[in-house]
Amino acid sequence: MPVVTTLHTVLKNPNIDQRHVMEGLTELSDIFVVMTKRSADFLTDIYKVPENKVRLIQHGIPDIPFIDSNFYKDQFGLSGKFVLLTFGLLSPNKGIENVLYALPSIVKEYPNVVYVVLGATHPNLVREEGEAYRLKLQNIAEELGIVKNVIFYNSFVTMEELKEFIVTADIYITPYLDEKQAVSGTLSYSFGAGNAVISTPYWHAAELLDEGRGIIVPFNDPEAITREVLDLLRNDNKRNTLRKNAFILGREMTWSHIGKIYMDTFKDARLKHPTLIHKKLVLSSLSQELPELPAFKLDHLYRMTDSTGIIQHATYNIPNLAEGYCTDDNARALVLTILLDELKEGNKTKLADMATIYLAFLNSAFNAKTFRYRNFMNYSRTWVDETDGIGSEDSHGRTIWALGACIGRTSNSGFRNFANMLFEKSLQPVCDFSSPRAWAFCIIGLHEYLRRFDGDRRVHQIRQTLANKLFELYKVHSDKDWPWFEPVVTYCNARLSHALILSGRWLENKEMLDCGIKSLQWLIKIQTSPKNRFRPVGSSGFYKRGEEISIADQQPVEALTMISACIEAFHTTGDLLWYTEARKAFQWFLGRNDLDIPLYDALTGGCRDALHVDRVNQNEGAESSLSFYISLAELTAVKNILDSQKTPPSK
Repeated sequence: MPVVTTLHTVLKNPNIDQRHVMEGLTELSDIFVVMTKRSADFLTDIYKVPENKVRLIQHGIPDIPFIDSNFYKDQFGLSGKFVLLTFGLLSPNKGIENVLYALPSIVKEYPNVVYVVLGATHPNLVREEGEAYRLKLQNIAEELGIVKNVIFYNSFVTMEELKEFIVTADIYITPYLDEKQAVSGTLSYSFGAGNAVISTPYWHAAELLDEGRGIIVPFNDPEAITREVLDLLRNDNKRNTLRKNAFILGREMTWSHIGKIYMDTFKDARLKHPTLIHKKLVLSSLSQELPELPAFKLDHLYRMTDSTGIIQHATYNIPNLAEGYCTDDNARALVLTILLDELKEGNKTKLADMATIYLAFLNSAFNAKTFRYRNFMNYSRTWVDETDGIGSEDSHGRTIWALGACIGRTSNSGFRNFANMLFEKSLQPVCDFSSPRAWAFCIIGLHEYLRRFDGDRRVHQIRQTLANKLFELYKVHSDKDWPWFEPVVTYCNARLSHALILSGRWLENKEMLDCGIKSLQWLIKIQTSPKNRFRPVGSSGFYKRGEEISIADQQPVEALTMISACIEAFHTTGDLLWYTEARKAFQWFLGRNDLDIPLYDALTGGCRDALHVDRVNQNEGAESSLSFYISLAELTAVKNILDSQKTPPSK
């Protein structure tokens, strides 16, 4: 089939991913349609699209008759007024405040001027900030003493209502702040309907209003707006000439006319395909394709979360309320919601609500007297930690990890600011911790934080201190046959290697990095079964040096930590073998384990708690389910990168 692709926007400075998308579109498309000459030039100059593949078709507009602006003023209660109009979804980049600042001088000469701002606030802005921007504009109008001359019509109007607003305007104004606007539908509508237009020189306006078809004023220049509005109000002939010239050109932009041009374009595209061409099916072996991952099924996450936090344990797939909550799991759950938001997986609103609950739980867990986190809360919302309200160092470290991920990754400024407030207070005791795993979790969290605030010297120093502690521990206990941090391999083992790799990479310490890689390679070796399957060290007995490795009670969290560490090694070295190892560990969840039984429950969306020697623990608690979800999210992010690069898996 011939493909015609219409581009609303063509970016002047694309990032790598955006350029990759455009290259794919260019390969697929027979013809590109753009709405401005500048966009056409960008396609040929920046993206190297052949000129014969590019068509310039103006933004379409409704066919609005040329009528006197006073015709509809009565029905809006604007009879006898000069009407200035701006319409569209309200957001700060529209520059409405500059028109407000211009109004006092205009109103001084023409008291009957009314500025109508038509349109609802952009839904993304409402979700992030509510109506703060609209209220700010209203406050400006009140401070300037022009409240009688400003009308905010906070509604998303129908097309028929919009036509009536447009023809009521004597002057249409687009005071936008950013020149990088390739196309403006609001400008096209108003210009084509025969409005006299004043605009800042963003790309579309500079092109459409060129050669005297409208008035261009500089960005952020209320005085220029004042000058040009007064000039048009004083000069009826000039204003009406602009209106007529715009209306005449606008006849070439009406939908009926634009539709015919599109029809011709489709015919041109069809000529490129005179006969139906059957695409050859290309079959690929498993060795040539990246294995598919399960879809996200978050039912069990929703089931386990109430208004307090995520319930710690479950009986089968039913939350066990008697066991209450723990900080460890709520920290993991917060990390998951951040990763899912990055991947655009799940219900965005529902996940944001849950992230709010998890953050609130962590805040409640923080003990301001000790600067430590309590860990266990019963279902009655009472903390039950025994020793002076202090939980484990590991739970504190996991919370640092979660808060750092929230600060470094989330696009929600409220979450980020709240997490940052808590993060700052949480740092005080970490350099005195004795748990290597707490060091590792903190290092990972500090790195996440530094993704956004790389210049924070205090956090850099703390990361250096903890990394040195972990590295010294490795050097004390490791040798050729035992390249490990302790004389026993216990729990969350790969987090230690993960933290050392991360530190060596970003501290530019090659010896530290090499030791982190070496320890992870050894851990993979001892956790691989004779059938080349992931077999984590069991929590019933662990692995003491010189003794047998326990394989009883294999825990999902071990698969998660191995996956995370291998992914970090992949990002550090670029070696696809690490991705293969991460995939092998993930297959443990899906049944590639000692018992050939999946721990992931595809029906409920939960993950079973452990793999025993002879059976699977059927309970689907928070730790196990979150371990699966986070593993899936981290692997999905890497697979998306590899898919975009069309990278085949390692043999």
